Amino acid sequence: MTTATVTERGATVWLTGLPSAGKTTLAFALAERLRAEGHQVEVLDGDEIREFLSKGLGFTEEDRHTNVTRIGFVAQKLASHGVKVLAPVIAPYAASRAAVREQHDKAGTDFLEIHVATPVEVCSERDVKGLYAKQAAGEIAHLTGVDDPYQAPEHPDLRIETQRQSVAESAAALHAFLTTRGLA
Repeated sequence: MTTATVTERGATVWLTGLPSAGKTTLAFALAERLRAEGHQVEVLDGDEIREFLSKGLGFTEEDRHTNVTRIGFVAQKLASHGVKVLAPVIAPYAASRAAVREQHDKAGTDFLEIHVATPVEVCSERDVKGLYAKQAAGEIAHLTGVDDPYQAPEHPDLRIETQRQSVAESAAALHAFLTTRGLA
């Protein structure tokens, strides 16, 4: 006789925003809180995925779309097995994010789009990876939100303005939102 295992309800929490908006910091703060409550959590950091799963892709619109949909595929698979997937990924194009949402909808997996809506001026001041300084010096081009487009979500499930609150407050707001959805 076999015993069925009850699986927790998984979901993908997609954090989109400009470089240095606070997506990854927020994802790790939320992950810590969710793990402390006993949830299975995986953070699919856009930078790590680009290094390993999407190595060789450039920054054309097509390559960015490929990168985003690959991350979305992995996220959906994990979420369908009860994992809370936090995906801090720039995902600059609305069509790419819509494709990931559609993939989740077809599979019956929760997908929440969170817009980490930090103004480019604040992101430039933070400049966690030095990208804004390199772009200003002419060392790099195609920086999302500066000389490459970022299509901000028109109707995200939640919008968080990290410049108005601490990391802990942002994580608490996102946690509260997930609780209202029965996901935390």
